[in-house]
Amino acid sequence: MSIQKTLQRILQMIKERDTNLQEFFATLHPSDFAEIVADLTDEEKKELFALLSDEEAALVIQEMEEIDQVVLFQLLSKQRASAILKEMSTDDAADLISELPAKDAKELLTLIEEDAEEIRVLLKYPEESAGGIMTTEFIAFPGAMLVEEAIRRLREIATEAETVYYVYVVDEETRLSGVLSLRELISAADGTKLSEIMRRNVISVPAEMDQEEVAKIVSKYDLLAVPVVDNRQRLLGIITVDDILDVVEQEATEDLYRRIGATEIEHVNLMEAPVASIIAKRLPWLIITLFAGLVSGSIVGAFAEAIQTVVVLAMFIPVIMDMGGNSATQASTVFVRGVAVGEIKKEEQLRYFFREARVGLTMGAVCGLTVGLAAALWQQLPVLGLVVGAAMFATVTVGTVVGTLVPLFFNRTGIDPAYGSGPLVTSIKDATGLLIYFSIASIFMRYLT
Repeated sequence: MSIQKTLQRILQMIKERDTNLQEFFATLHPSDFAEIVADLTDEEKKELFALLSDEEAALVIQEMEEIDQVVLFQLLSKQRASAILKEMSTDDAADLISELPAKDAKELLTLIEEDAEEIRVLLKYPEESAGGIMTTEFIAFPGAMLVEEAIRRLREIATEAETVYYVYVVDEETRLSGVLSLRELISAADGTKLSEIMRRNVISVPAEMDQEEVAKIVSKYDLLAVPVVDNRQRLLGIITVDDILDVVEQEATEDLYRRIGATEIEHVNLMEAPVASIIAKRLPWLIITLFAGLVSGSIVGAFAEAIQTVVVLAMFIPVIMDMGGNSATQASTVFVRGVAVGEIKKEEQLRYFFREARVGLTMGAVCGLTVGLAAALWQQLPVLGLVVGAAMFATVTVGTVVGTLVPLFFNRTGIDPAYGSGPLVTSIKDATGLLIYFSIASIFMRYLT
């Protein structure tokens, strides 16, 4: 059944207050249900969630966008909202609480009583840290526990855990000692202690680690979950691969916005974002680009006499600027990605820069030779070919250097290098490209007239 038909079916059930909605819910994945909820009016949302159990409502809400979660929770009564919150996983509940107005968050935490402490613990960590995205719903047993006892205990508590793919082994002070996969546990002989079959070289992350670094570790070691520990190696929680996928999407979105000289509008649906907020996010970089454009215009103005004397020079301005822009964009994109995925380490960045300079020189030579020959043959003027070719060589080389140097500088100063790969690089490249072209043309002006 299509999403549209499903939506119509649900609307009909809401209208008739059909109690069979819970049976229908079982046929849908919660993420599909969440997509449908986003298309309902506020009143329809209230009526829909009145027909769902707390557990079903929690499953749907966990799949919704944060801004939609906040809107929905403000539609529900505090008693119903707190009941649903109790059914949510602790990390999702903490994320939702952090997005709510302070007064509402405090009231809900009071209502959920015993579950509030775990959520408060998660709220202490920075939002984009390992501690901020971890869940405290994991399975951990002491090393002295026997295999058959662990399996029996696992059956009892499995539904309460975020994932059962890994069983963590801890000592008396909850320090992380080892890890077992579910397959390793069930294939072990009865009477065997967990400490005898566990893997001791556990990949873990500190609670303060940035979420982007956590994502790299999970990707590198192909983990389904990674444990989070404090400075004494005590097990605090785990981060599952579904949360890592959200991190990857979030970080990719941030980098994309920064590359185009904008920032994401948080806590609001893009379709409902105020025009003033959108302008505030985009305008600053456009103003920078505007002033850079004025600089480029002044360069053209300074050489206006040369252009009027040799009009053919103007024909090659677009190709010179475009090729410089392309080379700069290529260089900055490759560098930013290399830093983001860990292929270019900090101690290797200067070596990478000099290698890119050699790449720029080679590409500049090829492009310069090609366009120089084309210009000379096209206009039957060898000197023009020399001017255009030399300008192309210099512009492509400088574009590659600037495209690498700017984000490298940003990275070295602690700023996200993605900021240096968009409008700033473009602005610098435009001004330098024009300056190079007209400077070379001025040197050979007497041979062009």
